[in-house]
Amino acid sequence: MAATPDDHPGVSYVMPVLNEADYIEAAVASIVAQQYPGEWELVLAVGPSTDGTDAVVARIMAQDARIRTVQNPGMDIPIGLNRAIEASRHPIIVRVDAHTQLADGYTARGVADLARTGAASLGGIMYATGRPGFQAAVARAYNSRFGLGGGAYHGDHAVEGPAESAYMGIMRADVLREVGGFDETLRRGEDWELNFRLRQAGHLVWLDPLLRVTYWPRNTWRKLARQFVATGIWRGELVRRLGGRNPLRFFAPPVLVINVVLAFVAIPLHATGLLHDWWGWVLALVYVPPVLYLGLLAVAAIRQGGGLLDWLRFALATATMHLSWGVGFLIGVTRGARDAVDRSRTES
Repeated sequence: MAATPDDHPGVSYVMPVLNEADYIEAAVASIVAQQYPGEWELVLAVGPSTDGTDAVVARIMAQDARIRTVQNPGMDIPIGLNRAIEASRHPIIVRVDAHTQLADGYTARGVADLARTGAASLGGIMYATGRPGFQAAVARAYNSRFGLGGGAYHGDHAVEGPAESAYMGIMRADVLREVGGFDETLRRGEDWELNFRLRQAGHLVWLDPLLRVTYWPRNTWRKLARQFVATGIWRGELVRRLGGRNPLRFFAPPVLVINVVLAFVAIPLHATGLLHDWWGWVLALVYVPPVLYLGLLAVAAIRQGGGLLDWLRFALATATMHLSWGVGFLIGVTRGARDAVDRSRTES
């Protein structure tokens, strides 16, 4: 039987772009290489980059008329995504980040999944990779179940089925517009919040672990810390808005941060003998979680393989992710996100 347009509906890829000169060509190349049999276009929401990204984008556009741009002067990802979606022409929206590369066959399988499951939004697995050194250590931390707390779309333990959220997202344009698109008052966590609203509206969100996306994480300690503080702040903001409708795993990093602070407060009190009676011994229990955490961190690092330097880099990256996210969460949940911005993409 011959294929019909309904078998291969048109696809609009949408991609926010800011200071991605080192990565965007590979991201776009992975889209062009999809060999999707239906019509497709790529709409880039371009922010005011300072690293030569604009010249790279101009060169890419000159090579393929299916690639267009919209401007995103405020640099906010949800606004850029909504502008790209508004300018798109096809019934399927595929979000792609400039720091990612789609696996071969990603689009065709995702579109088929939408038809097979009836989902409004679906995604697959993020597989982080990095250049040798600190970025590779961050990638190992991302891929480790210990590193990102067992989120369904990290690592190889995921199973296909209904999901809480979808990484990046392959979505039905009509349903996306029905719920109002991405929340433009958010600067992080926009994917999770969108999928939350989709589920609240009765739509299905789906995970297919055979959908693979390569992700290039931040490549310096400073950028990683800034990214995770900002992400934690906006997760705290979402807790303020949605209350207990957030997964319990999101509360582990802030609890760890509080426990570490209490342990540092208790150390001099014990050392000077100010805590010497029974309640001093009770307070000594605050040392248990940090010591246990260090033990688990050491085990996770050694299980990654490599030598001592690899272990230390992995431990540094993982602890930075956990503690930075926890600090950010406490800031966000106590005072709100306000104007917090992830500046890890704008710094040199």
